[in-house]
Amino acid sequence: MSITLRPARPADVRAIDALVLPLAERKILLAKELVVYYESIQEFTVAVDEDGTVVGCGALHVMWEDLAEVRTLAVSDAVRGTGVGHLILAELLRRAAEMGLARVFCLTFEVDFFARHGFTAMGDGGVDPEVYMQLLRSHDEGIAEFLDLARVKPNTLGNTRMILHLPA
Repeated sequence: MSITLRPARPADVRAIDALVLPLAERKILLAKELVVYYESIQEFTVAVDEDGTVVGCGALHVMWEDLAEVRTLAVSDAVRGTGVGHLILAELLRRAAEMGLARVFCLTFEVDFFARHGFTAMGDGGVDPEVYMQLLRSHDEGIAEFLDLARVKPNTLGNTRMILHLPA
């Protein structure tokens, strides 16, 4: 099977949603409204097969000058276990490094998968107090998850907060 990675396009939104919905039903990912995908489409990379079908996706969301989050990493059952998720994550990490970011965060049930890419479980903190105060002003749920705020705890039960420090 030949897989190509490319930046996502607005026309890919329904395919991204279709990849996420089964995982959301199993409480692995959070479902999002279509408008959220359209608003953030520039953050997404998709994997397409030789027929042009979107078989995987992932997003890189910048949170601060040196920090981003891997979001919505999903692959279809048809390609699960073939390395497509690894390809997408490697591309997102390449993009993060290209932007000069120092750290990449994720909130995941797939601890072993992310650990194979160098992510480690994250302790408390993660940012200095001044940045923490700035991040508190964000309405983004991913930032609340990064900060481990109590208001997002019901959505994050069982997930592991993980971080990767990129080489300088």
